[in-house]
Amino acid sequence: MSGFEIERKFLVRKDIDFRVRAHTKYSMRQGYIPAKGATVRIRLRDDKGFLTIKGPASLHGLLRYEFEKEISPDEANELLKLCTKPLIEKTRYLIDEGGHTFEVDEFYGDNEGLIIAEIELKKVSEDFERPDFLGKEVTGDDRFYNSHLRLRPFCLWKDELEDYK
Repeated sequence: MSGFEIERKFLVRKDIDFRVRAHTKYSMRQGYIPAKGATVRIRLRDDKGFLTIKGPASLHGLLRYEFEKEISPDEANELLKLCTKPLIEKTRYLIDEGGHTFEVDEFYGDNEGLIIAEIELKKVSEDFERPDFLGKEVTGDDRFYNSHLRLRPFCLWKDELEDYK
């Protein structure tokens, strides 16, 4: 699949249990292969592998080109060996609310304590119903890109987020 991705990101409130609303959850490990001008991600989601290439973000982080192809789990495991360390480990929960699916990622390891929700939209100006578990919007804030979390994990800067403990 390829095309432009329109995505908004939010911190998830810790006082509301979003997990009870999830209809699906996956364990994920992912890594990044160094590339100039693009992000090359390898992901193992339960028993499926994926190769994803993303272009630079525009419109304050809201829009970017994305190419994704399913690959075998064996191929994903071999490609993960080429990725810079550490790998990102997380559980992804899928929650349907207001006609949209929210992908909520709960991170582990050096990113423990960080929970981010993403919503993909069909157009930049699309309205959506905002579920009560969404906190502050962080769309376009590089610190919350998975590719940046491996370089500067949440444990190093979590105290910068005063209202997110």
